[in-house]
Amino acid sequence: PSKSQVLPVGAVFPIGGLLLILSGVTLTASVIGLAVATPLFILFSPVLVPAAIAIGLAVTGFLTSGAFGVTGLSSLSCFVEDARRLASKASEQLEQARQRMTEAGGQLGKQTKEATQGTQGRT
Repeated sequence: PSKSQVLPVGAVFPIGGLLLILSGVTLTASVIGLAVATPLFILFSPVLVPAAIAIGLAVTGFLTSGAFGVTGLSSLSCFVEDARRLASKASEQLEQARQRMTEAGGQLGKQTKEATQGTQGRT
């Protein structure tokens, strides 16, 4: 092996060993803690289990409430946006309808004039 291969291994080996020792200490502490806590869990299980269920239901209720609130706000936002879009389209359509009515009124006036001139010419 070359120096470039030996140096990284020599630097990483102590770190890996230290992490391995720490994981062993953590496992040992977890087993000891579980051995000490197991009798307490057994003694207090009539209280802890319903408390855990109640806390779980409360957390679920809060999360569900928040999800419903966000859904309601987003649907209201979507509704308001659609209403604004429809209002702007309605005003444009109303303006177009006014223009068509004005044009139709002008054409009706021309036709009325022509009809009156035609009847006056015949008489």
